[in-house]
Amino acid sequence: MIVSRQDLSFISADTRCEAWFFPGPEHSDFDGHAGRPAVVMAHGFAGTKDSGLESFAARLADAGLAVLAFDYRGFGTSDGSPRQKISMSGQVADYHAAIDAARDLPGVDPQRIVLWGLSQSGGHVLIAAADRSDVAAVVSMVPLVSGLSAGRHNYAIAGPAAMLRSTAVGIGSALGVRIGRPPSMIPVVGRPGEHAALTASGYYESYTALAGPSWVNEVDASVGLELGSYRADKAAARVTVPVLMQIADFDRGAPPHAAAKAGFAARAEVRHYPCDHFDLFEGADFFEPAVAHQIRFLRRHLGRVVPSVGSGTTVAG
Repeated sequence: MIVSRQDLSFISADTRCEAWFFPGPEHSDFDGHAGRPAVVMAHGFAGTKDSGLESFAARLADAGLAVLAFDYRGFGTSDGSPRQKISMSGQVADYHAAIDAARDLPGVDPQRIVLWGLSQSGGHVLIAAADRSDVAAVVSMVPLVSGLSAGRHNYAIAGPAAMLRSTAVGIGSALGVRIGRPPSMIPVVGRPGEHAALTASGYYESYTALAGPSWVNEVDASVGLELGSYRADKAAARVTVPVLMQIADFDRGAPPHAAAKAGFAARAEVRHYPCDHFDLFEGADFFEPAVAHQIRFLRRHLGRVVPSVGSGTTVAG
């Protein structure tokens, strides 16, 4: 599989965001009179586009879709300061800016945008889709949809002492920044017992195996305060387009029960996989089924309608 990839950038809140554009093949069953759908995707918690996204983007482009994968402000190769600080509202705003950029790309149907997200961005795409009329479908994979549920979920893994320490460091970072001090940084991922945002067994190995050259294993400790009020699940009921929600039933990073509730509210097609959070990435057991389900879902809802052989009926391409 050889897929063309182009570098480009767009502006979000006066800041340059770097992106990759995969235009897809010359001809596609997704093509319509106005062009083909464009999938807009970004990574999850402190992730960068060069840390596992290209595998998904290339497969979707090979299937006939255009794909725009981007880095949030302050992460990866995008500009922006402070670095490595997660702003939930800011990242959703970056999605909106990326959608606007994708609509203007050659060969793209501006009224058939697909929002694709995983983990934290699996929640972002629900929020962004609820507020736009140009989104035609949503793919939300192992989504984090509720910060409160995630905190409860992580409590059993990290324990009370680690949770209290993280909260104290996060509050200290936020207060320090207000008086001109640099933020307190913590590792994105660490081994069990270490002070990091993610410490479930095996997560350090899984995340760092995906890490690209622009990824940095640190994040502003105040992210815990951001997560506390994050409620993408509340936007789910306002999403009116087809949604595919892919849930890892043994997910230790994003609570699967919260994702299932959000999927129900969004009237989503829900797929369950008997695995953990990182097992849907390339190289793991459930990458191929997950991608196949995404392509099948998008073909059913956005593919060209063609005559079926030997009958007068039609089927989705």
